Amino acid sequence: MKRVELIRHLERNGCQLLREGNNHSVYVNRASKRSTAVPRHREVNDFLARKICDDLQIRRP
Repeated sequence: MKRVELIRHLERNGCQLLREGNNHSVYVNRASKRSTAVPRHREVNDFLARKICDDLQIRRP
């Protein structure tokens, strides 16, 4: 999955960028008070994309 598509999915489901790092961006879901790191690679493995969504307690893409 493309990183841009994953970010778009996260933001549509109420997640916000908390901070940027060198290798990861940290996104937070304030409704469920959960956060997770999103790697700053062009492609994100589908398994990792599902895990990120599960961590933030939003529906899978």
